[in-house]
This record gives sequence, C-alpha cells and structure tokens, in this order.
Amino acid sequence: MKQFPAGKWLWLTVLVLIFDQVTKYAASQNLILHQGIEILPMLKFTLIHNYGAAFSFLSDSSGWQRWFFTVIALVVSVVIFFWMRRLGTADRLTAVGLALILGGALGNVWDRILLGYVVDFIDVYYQAWHWPAFNIADASISIGAALLIIDTFRHRKTD
Repeated sequence: MKQFPAGKWLWLTVLVLIFDQVTKYAASQNLILHQGIEILPMLKFTLIHNYGAAFSFLSDSSGWQRWFFTVIALVVSVVIFFWMRRLGTADRLTAVGLALILGGALGNVWDRILLGYVVDFIDVYYQAWHWPAFNIADASISIGAALLIIDTFRHRKTD
C-alpha cells in the first residue's frame, strides 16, 4: 500500500466542511434574506443566496452555472486529493493549504447540489463599501491559497 503522509491533514478538510455547513445552517435558520445584523463595527451577518461563483460571477444566468461550477469544483477537488497523495512528510504547509482548499470547495459544492446556490452570510464593510458576502468555505479557500503562495516563496531558489 502506497504511503499517503499528507492524508493525516484530511481531518482539517472534514473540520472545514462541518464548520462551514453548521454555520450556513445557523445563518439560514436565524437570518432574514438580505437583512444584516451588525456583529462588530465593519462586520455584519447578512444572508445571501449566491447563484454564481466568487463575487456572484454569473449569478444572473439561467441556471446552467449551478452544474458548471459544481463540475469544476469536483474536478478541482479530485486534482487536489491526488496532489495531496503525492506530497511527502516535509510538505506540511502545502498539505494544510490543500486540505483547507479542499474543505472549502466541498462545502460550496454541497450547497450547490442540495440547494442550487451557495449560502453566504459574512458581510465585511467600511461605510458604504461592502466586500462581497462570503462564508467559512470561501475563507478556508482563501487561507489555503495564501498558504500555498507562502510555501512557494519559502521554497523559491535564489540563483
């Protein structure tokens, strides 16, 4: 049986997936669509149903985007899983980053398949300017990507 050292980080994928789904469920049960609740200055919880991709890209399309983004996320998830299988024990930062991205991707896929949209609820703003609403899965994907970038710079060779 082939070694899978990065497999020990799959618990992080499962944790992100569970935390993402629990918070989306809580937001859906306790918030009213498009009505924000101030949590802190510059932070609201506002329930949004995102039918598109990041930043609501293609959200106004006729519905084909649901399955398009689902297939893309599933393909990317398979690629990430096999990438993780190839990592060695020293590739911890890469493994953690990929585990976070995988958990976030699967969290949003779950929504697309079951609901037809992604539940977003975290609304960061300054005065009248609002960052597009997001969720735990989106934050996990962003943090995972940042870790991969940091890891790339750490291993960059100077010639």
